[in-house]
Amino acid sequence: MQSLASLIENWPVPTAAAAVVRADGTVLGSYGPTGHRFPLASVTKPLAAYAALVAYEEGAVELDEPAGPEGSTVRHLLAHTSGLAFDEHRVTAPPGERRLYSNAGFEVLGDHIAKATDIPFADYLRQAVLEPLGMSATSLDGSPAKDGVSTVDDLARFAAELQAPRLLDPRTVAEATAVVHPGLKGVLPGYGHQNPNDWGLGFEIRDSKSPHWTGGSSSPRTFGHFGQSGTFLWVDPDAGLACVALTDRAFGPWAVEVWPPFTDAVLAGFGAR
Repeated sequence: MQSLASLIENWPVPTAAAAVVRADGTVLGSYGPTGHRFPLASVTKPLAAYAALVAYEEGAVELDEPAGPEGSTVRHLLAHTSGLAFDEHRVTAPPGERRLYSNAGFEVLGDHIAKATDIPFADYLRQAVLEPLGMSATSLDGSPAKDGVSTVDDLARFAAELQAPRLLDPRTVAEATAVVHPGLKGVLPGYGHQNPNDWGLGFEIRDSKSPHWTGGSSSPRTFGHFGQSGTFLWVDPDAGLACVALTDRAFGPWAVEVWPPFTDAVLAGFGAR
């Protein structure tokens, strides 16, 4: 079996760190400075979504209560179907009609939860998710859409939580990682138009998307997120594996080229354990 080092050492990035995590939380392999703090970019969104789901289970918010533009709900904001534009607080479609990937939507979501809980969203995320999981090196330093900073060690803990939830009812996580508002077209940033462009509640669902940042052997149920800072986290429930990779080079053609074969090699090398 190839080691993670052999799979990553030729990536054209100054610094990279990665880990493969089994469903029981065992780290099967790691590479690089796993304690180094990297900007997450949009890998922040799954963390923010998890905090939103804790707020839902605590009764602070309901998934179908109004939030954001007229007719939009918390569920719409989490599923990128609120109609808000990518990076502007401007409505470009009626809620539920298009999959419009929206940083603005997650910022509205963070504000909504902060108001509902009377706790600044970064503090709520820390209290609800980061501290209980022991993610002491992770922080949210701005937008809940893109301004998280974390380490591979911390995100490995989060990857374990996603596979065997302790903070949430497993039924809530199952709902969050299944398709919400199925059949909607949309653009997957960096990969163009997808039909359908399936998402859950804060998590992208692989399904049959092509091209995609995961591997050709990734199961359709694979979910996760990637970030423009050259970062990703995926969970493949069929393989019983998750993988985190953080780098300090912005997403671009290099990532499009190396991430899918890397994922296929991880699934081939670690999936049978």
